[in-house]
Amino acid sequence: MPQYAVGRDDVLSALRGALEPLDHVQAMWEAGAIAFDRVDDWSDIDLQVASDDERVEDVFTVVEDTLRGLSPIDLKYRLPEPTWHGHSQAFYRLEQASPFLLLDFVVLKASAEDKFLQPEVHGRPFVYFDKTGVVQFDPFDAEALAATLRGRVGELRVLFDLFRVLTEKELNRGNIIEAAAFYQSYTLRPLVQALRILHDPTRHNFHTRYVHYDFPEEDVTRLAELFFVADAGELAAKRERAERWLHEVLEAINDGPFTDDIERAAARAKGVEDDG
Repeated sequence: MPQYAVGRDDVLSALRGALEPLDHVQAMWEAGAIAFDRVDDWSDIDLQVASDDERVEDVFTVVEDTLRGLSPIDLKYRLPEPTWHGHSQAFYRLEQASPFLLLDFVVLKASAEDKFLQPEVHGRPFVYFDKTGVVQFDPFDAEALAATLRGRVGELRVLFDLFRVLTEKELNRGNIIEAAAFYQSYTLRPLVQALRILHDPTRHNFHTRYVHYDFPEEDVTRLAELFFVADAGELAAKRERAERWLHEVLEAINDGPFTDDIERAAARAKGVEDDG
């Protein structure tokens, strides 16, 4: 890894120094890799701040001024409002920092109910300061999630059977690009979600994110073989293998997952983070 003038600690220290003294900034914490004790040279910074509701834009002003004090801002993208999650979010790349060290910065209104603070799902946040006790773990409802996932398993069974022919149709036509896209969307994606429901139900909607950590090693190896195809013939063969595996996974799930399955998965997730 090349050496850069601005590093992870520089960014975090500067932002904490600028934000903590402000009365309208109530808390600052980091999620992402650090929440799972997996920070490495390629990790970005997933930073979240709780602010007085009416001072969100003031926080962004301070953050951008602070970043410019470290390095010119090479690229910036602010999500259009309202965002899908209801919070204000922007991404920053600094000219004098590693391109991998993106700052993914979210400002949450202190009154917001969902702050992505479920350790069973998002890991255990690293709290830099919390003046008002705003960093409280959201309750985890295993029974409700189990009911949701049982419904999703039923949908997977129907939707997979309904759309599985799309890949084969385009293979028959010789349209390899469309076939490959349908294979990703209608074969591999439901397979990954079924595996998540089986192995990692608290993160059932994360798709391939963290599969190398959350799935059994043999399943990761098996999935990797299915994700890479060289030509139409290999695609056809791997589609058949993936479909057989998906049926096996759905059979293993059976009528579940049940509440106790979810509770065990949640306990495992929290246990890993506690050990970290």
